[in-house]
Amino acid sequence: VLNLFDVDCFLLAGRFTLLEQEPLESFLPKCLEHNASVIIGGPYNSGLLAQTERRFATYDYKPSSDELWEKASAIRVICEKHSVDMRAAALQYPLRHKAVASVIPGVRSLDEMKENLGLIAAEIPDALWRDLDAAGLSPYIGI
Repeated sequence: VLNLFDVDCFLLAGRFTLLEQEPLESFLPKCLEHNASVIIGGPYNSGLLAQTERRFATYDYKPSSDELWEKASAIRVICEKHSVDMRAAALQYPLRHKAVASVIPGVRSLDEMKENLGLIAAEIPDALWRDLDAAGLSPYIGI
């Protein structure tokens, strides 16, 4: 698309998250080349990165696979090691990339919106991002 049209921004839903980083290879660098910003929707991968109970975990709005649940659980363990709520890491991780202008999680209530504001402002040590990278879960993105 970027080769055919001048695009100011894209909405990328659920595909550049702590769980998935495929856009790091070509899409996000291409956006930088073309001065196109990216808005990340679905940073919790439709709930998987926000759940602590397996029975409620969804991915693409369907029950998550065991493989994805295990990966999310491994991410959660590293977050807990650094005393970081995994939801905070999920909201902040995409913003580490220079092409990403904003992250928009879905909310069901004013309380959830307030909670997300607190999570986006949470301090996250650089060591967490490096540990996720070392574990092969989420590539490190330097700021």
